[in-house]
Amino acid sequence: MRNILIIGAGRSATSLIRYLLDKSEEENLFITIGDISVQSAKKLIQNHPNAKGILLDVFNDAQRKEAVKNSDIVISMLPARYHIEVAKDCLALGKNMVTASYVSKEMQALNPKAEAKGLIFMNEIGLDPGVDHMSAMQIIDRIRAKGGKMLLFESFCGGLIAPESDDNLWNYKFTWNPRNVVLAGQGGAAEFIQEGKYKYIPYHRLFRRTEFINIEGYGKFEVLANRNSLQYQSVYGLEDILTLYRGTIRRVGFSKAWNMFVQLGMTDDTYTIPDSENLTYRDFVNLFLAYSPTDSVELKLRYALKIDQDDLMWEKLEELDIFNDKKTIGIKNATPAMALQKILEEKWTLSEEDKDMIVMYHKFGYELNGEKHQIDSHMTLIGEDQTHTAMAKTVGLPVAIAAIKILNGEITTPGVQRPIAKEVYEPILKELEDHGVIFKEEEVKYLGYNPENLHLG
Repeated sequence: MRNILIIGAGRSATSLIRYLLDKSEEENLFITIGDISVQSAKKLIQNHPNAKGILLDVFNDAQRKEAVKNSDIVISMLPARYHIEVAKDCLALGKNMVTASYVSKEMQALNPKAEAKGLIFMNEIGLDPGVDHMSAMQIIDRIRAKGGKMLLFESFCGGLIAPESDDNLWNYKFTWNPRNVVLAGQGGAAEFIQEGKYKYIPYHRLFRRTEFINIEGYGKFEVLANRNSLQYQSVYGLEDILTLYRGTIRRVGFSKAWNMFVQLGMTDDTYTIPDSENLTYRDFVNLFLAYSPTDSVELKLRYALKIDQDDLMWEKLEELDIFNDKKTIGIKNATPAMALQKILEEKWTLSEEDKDMIVMYHKFGYELNGEKHQIDSHMTLIGEDQTHTAMAKTVGLPVAIAAIKILNGEITTPGVQRPIAKEVYEPILKELEDHGVIFKEEEVKYLGYNPENLHLG
């Protein structure tokens, strides 16, 4: 049998493992799942005869190398920073590798040696990055094949709560890593191009500059800029494009409300708070407000944020129970961001009955024979349950499909790769349709960058 090693048995691996187990007889596969928790690995196998769970500590060099040696291909579902050690093992032992993470500088540096050995290190083949690459390049390549010149590319993605589970004023729950949500947008200004001009949005303004989109059957959403739009010029070959903008999708109103935390300083992750474990939620809020011997925390907060007691923003804050003087943060040496995350997780963690939703939306503007055209493409997917979420499916399924196609010799280009070549994206997108990942396209009037869609707060 052909051996697939999966390192990491977290939430992102559930649909990946189910897919490979379902294909194991047909494709002659044996799946080994290595994790720091053997129980987690074995739980996902469910006694399947073509799989086993093993203890695998990624920091144990001998253990890691032995597992890689016994495989035909390695799938790393570890946090991104740990892929490089696995990749070095794969290079030394002559094994192909697949990850869903962005290509790091360290990973890219392995490209010459991987090419020389004929090894495929496929990265960025989850959701975002991944499905976004493939669905975008499919249409961009089609436009170019007709002789069209790309003028505009906008791409948006969001992990959201499904409409049937949307039961709070924020229209949001954590469907993935809460820490990433709390820290979103930090580390530098958002950079993009609009109508040939470079644009920048600093973090303190990010959540008040949003664009609106509409998706049939799901209504209106807002988009806030990602930090990394400009890197897609080289990845997609869009060096001469007039507008290039990537963003994160939220329900309308989320960004304005989130901006309250940003302005107060609660999303800061650069310092720790003394005695944070004993702080009540109310104490935590008061840290960021002016001293007053008479005014309440509520009054000071309303004054600081310039919101009235009957404002929806105020209702959203109250819904989070952040003025509670009994509940404590309970985290030693917490940063403000860590404390805020603790408070939000109490209210925004998915319940057993909740379902998540993935929304992806692309806009392609191009010129052909002297005329300007635009194609809008979108995809929505609602999760099955708390095990096979929409996020787990859109991250894990492309990884699994790519691994089998590499094993079968259908993907052959060696080196450190992204799924932007036709040999990769075409068969994977086609198979993803069988799992409900379907893009709907519509030809619309070309408007270029449309300022009517931009909300400036």
